Amino acid sequence: MSARTQSSESAPHRSGFACFVGRPNAGKSTLTNALVGQKVAITSNRPQTTRHTVRGIVHRPDAQLILVDTPGLHKPRTLLGERLNDVVRTTWAEVDVIGFCLPADQKLGPGDRFIAKELAGIKKSPKVAVVTKTDLVDSKTLAEQLIAVDLLARELGFEWAEIIPVSAVGGDQVQLVADLLVPLLPEGPPLYPEGDLTDEPEQVMVAELIREAALEGVRDELPHSIAVVVEEMIPREDRPKDRPLLDIHANLYIERPSQKGIIIGPKGARLKEVGSKSRKHIEALLGTPVFLDLHVKVAKDWQRDPKQLRKLGF
Repeated sequence: MSARTQSSESAPHRSGFACFVGRPNAGKSTLTNALVGQKVAITSNRPQTTRHTVRGIVHRPDAQLILVDTPGLHKPRTLLGERLNDVVRTTWAEVDVIGFCLPADQKLGPGDRFIAKELAGIKKSPKVAVVTKTDLVDSKTLAEQLIAVDLLARELGFEWAEIIPVSAVGGDQVQLVADLLVPLLPEGPPLYPEGDLTDEPEQVMVAELIREAALEGVRDELPHSIAVVVEEMIPREDRPKDRPLLDIHANLYIERPSQKGIIIGPKGARLKEVGSKSRKHIEALLGTPVFLDLHVKVAKDWQRDPKQLRKLGF
């Protein structure tokens, strides 16, 4: 026992940034949440849901691992798409280690090659392949995928620092991911106070939780057409100290008037559901009761309009 304690005392503390990359819907946000142990990145089985660089922070006695969750890299079709890709490349150049998420249940495709090629051009950051969603395949399929992933890097002239199979949903190997990423970080003191799980402003996280709830029921109709802006978060006046209430006013923006009905639903039922679902998550995040006031507004073709994109925070 004493030998172990001694060795951990002499091992230097490490801290640094890691980011998960991969095609949209490769399991990046789910893995971030599993590692941090709390919901910090928006997860949805709609591709292209992460728009902000959400940092999750993993605190360990020997290290602090700061996870930067980038949007999925893809061939852009709109101005928003181009901006998202720029965000990805800037992030890659600045992190200490890159984790490339590849789902075990899908054969490697052109999208994966496109990303791997980009990664081959980044020389200084070590690259780790994380094969996600292993709970969805049998051991033979998994073995084939691990070999294919290894070959992909060799063909492009680089080597993975590690190849890790993981199921974030099942919790398998999640700790191993952290164990393997930590030694790749530079030595240094913690960069964030103990207890911080993310450095995203609360307003941004609240907006993401509302957006996630809004996306949930509209599978195919409006995958990317929803933006949420939290206008204000203010404590309700004249409340007793032991019964505080936070008033949150937020707008859901869609691109066309015809989409309004989809979000609001018959007799407002859909919007009500979005409100009650997101309110539960927001209260858990902020640790206080919340009154949520939601309004649906139209911002015409906002994904293609630079002025609207700025206004909505992109």
